[in-house]
Amino acid sequence: MCDEATLADDIATISRRRFGTLAGAAVVASGCSGTAVIAASKKRLVEATVNVTTPDGTADCFFVHPVKGKHPGVILWPDIGGLRDSFKEMARRLASEGYAVLAVNQFYRGGKAPVLTSFAEWRTPEGKAKLAPMIAQINAEGITRDAKAFVVFLDKQKAVNTRRGIGSQGYCMGGPFTVRTAAAAPNRVRAAASFHGGGLVGDKPDSPQNLLAVTKASYLIAVARGDDTRAPTDKDMFRAAAAAAGRTAEIEVYAAEHGWTVPDSPVYDKPEAERAWTRLLALYSKL
Repeated sequence: MCDEATLADDIATISRRRFGTLAGAAVVASGCSGTAVIAASKKRLVEATVNVTTPDGTADCFFVHPVKGKHPGVILWPDIGGLRDSFKEMARRLASEGYAVLAVNQFYRGGKAPVLTSFAEWRTPEGKAKLAPMIAQINAEGITRDAKAFVVFLDKQKAVNTRRGIGSQGYCMGGPFTVRTAAAAPNRVRAAASFHGGGLVGDKPDSPQNLLAVTKASYLIAVARGDDTRAPTDKDMFRAAAAAAGRTAEIEVYAAEHGWTVPDSPVYDKPEAERAWTRLLALYSKL
């Protein structure tokens, strides 16, 4: 989970221009519901808000994929700010690389997305008050149930190639959710990436590093330098657990702060974000 110590103290208004160019996308037709067709990186995409039935209710999610063909599925877990425009842009960019991406609303038990409109809103008293009860509704068991439902949803989509593995990526609080996703559906989830994720290491039997042995995924663990300074042994413990479980894990501390990969974060670092993106594509190329 995000700790306030990992966030920049001086929050300025974040310009949409910082992430508007991220996907290199030009919108052809759009809408919050129904289906939209966009052009991104010279590839036409289909996108829609979809409702995924889970044991706990109905999760509203953003689903985007190329117009033609079947593609590996990906489950994208947003940061503590939840599903919003910035993560939709990231999903579109990944879809333009040839993936069917389900960006999920992890707070669906408390409300539909967007719960917050920007990362900066999380730092306001109003944003914290709004999120607090929604965060309290999330636990390990619920995430596992959700992950299973998201995998089932993807495997029912015509755009998803079920002969290929599924990927899962998470940011901040979503980082450990990727490991739980891999453990929830080990025969389908073959790659998991955490970007400045918290809570990857713990002392409980179901802590993420203790679940690696039941997974069949390869891992990318991208650590923020500030997070590493505060918990310098976490990466070593995760690496040791992965080795003991026989799982491949690329673990690296990046020269950037917590939140650096998310375009509407006040600490977004484009060069390091692009480097992390390149490593994500390398991980998913083996799905």
